[in-house]
Amino acid sequence: MSVQDITIPAVCNLIGGKAVVSSAKKHLPVTNPSTGEVLANVPMSGADELDAAVKAAAKAQRDWALVALKDRVQIMYRLKALIEEQVDSLAELVTQENGKLLAESRGELLRGIECIEFATSLPQIAAGQAMEVSRGVECKMLRYPLGVVAAITPFNFPFMVPLWMAPTAIACGNALILKPSEQTPLSAIKLGELLEQAGLPAGIYSVVNGGREIVEAMCDHPGIQAIGFVGSTKVAKLVYDRGSNTGKRVKALGGAKNHLVVMPDADPAMTAANVVASATGCAGQRCMAASVLIALEGTDHIVDDIKKKFQSMVAGRDIGSVISPEAKARITGYIERCEARGAKLAVDGRKAVDPAAPAGGNFVGPTLFDYAKPDHEVCCDEIFGPTLTVVRVKNLDEAISIENANPYGNAAAIYTSSGEVATYFAERASAGMIGINIGVPVPREPFPFGGWNASSYGEGDLTGHGSFDFWTKTKKITTKWHDRNRSNWMS
Repeated sequence: MSVQDITIPAVCNLIGGKAVVSSAKKHLPVTNPSTGEVLANVPMSGADELDAAVKAAAKAQRDWALVALKDRVQIMYRLKALIEEQVDSLAELVTQENGKLLAESRGELLRGIECIEFATSLPQIAAGQAMEVSRGVECKMLRYPLGVVAAITPFNFPFMVPLWMAPTAIACGNALILKPSEQTPLSAIKLGELLEQAGLPAGIYSVVNGGREIVEAMCDHPGIQAIGFVGSTKVAKLVYDRGSNTGKRVKALGGAKNHLVVMPDADPAMTAANVVASATGCAGQRCMAASVLIALEGTDHIVDDIKKKFQSMVAGRDIGSVISPEAKARITGYIERCEARGAKLAVDGRKAVDPAAPAGGNFVGPTLFDYAKPDHEVCCDEIFGPTLTVVRVKNLDEAISIENANPYGNAAAIYTSSGEVATYFAERASAGMIGINIGVPVPREPFPFGGWNASSYGEGDLTGHGSFDFWTKTKKITTKWHDRNRSNWMS
């Protein structure tokens, strides 16, 4: 840490219910993406600090597992109330460290609250199964927590994605250790404060900040039984492979390249507005963002409306900043190369920045690429910025073949007024989440979030009903109390 950083606070780890100053020699700045202001310094903690967190969590989890489920979820009721009471200040924190608009940060928190609500419903879901399978013989199945589990979360939703996992995992009786993105660690620490206020015992929720070393240590540590991961496909596959090789249960959600198909019978106004919101919301930094728009013949008027809406928007007013100068440079690199590689730059976002926006912000305006071929890099790469690529095709089957060739399988959507066409597309698109006239088809609780193909590794789900299966293990008990009325081999 340099001399000029001495007055900037260091982010602590949360271990055993206490804020612990990391012994790490390396720290990285946590920067407000909209201003360039350094908010804090985050430590690149080591494997020994993770080990300390695992030991503290394991000790606390033994008692936590003995608490009745109905009593465990009371913590989540109180957490929900606390977040609702503080939603405005929490949204400001998310905007400060992430750069998204305040309304988007508020929406992130409201979506996270839905996940807490699901956790409070677990007593209604968790009733064990029991049946007399033969005269005098009963079989029943009970749920048990896994023990210490881990979550690795990205920068783009620093409050919501931890809430995908923490409430259900903890309510199921586990202790959870979170490694947040080193770019947005402040929300993770704040969540710990809220859980403490809600009455969660010390050690059940921990935060260990860091980078690759902590991720690898989580995959290798014998005391961690399961890992939930959300991030890029490259890292998702590495986490899945490494964690699975050590016997862990792993669900790793990766990147995306979502395709939206526009039919000639689509509602023009609704389609244009919805596509623009999908592509530019959260500055395009979400795995559900519209990325490739496949326009059939007869839809030029809709594409023109989308173009006009893009041209009317500026970063710093209509959309927030991207996360870092490196992200901005990567996005502008695609803009610089697009025409040289055969696409048309229909709207250039490099200069579409509000003059009143802070000079130190990482702003890129909405950008539209048109007439791109399916193998162009702007059609294939996850740019993760406020960009949209238009591909022109003649018919729906051609559009579906382009979507199917995409290695990702997160989400796909179609805009049409025909139920028959919508069903045809939904059955043939190679994606785990399908939108019909919805450009961000995020399932709402209790339906689980998750894609297919290179967008998802591992079995199970991190949200919804499947998350109850992921964060628990089952025990099957067969009982016989007498030998009367023998009826089959079990008796």
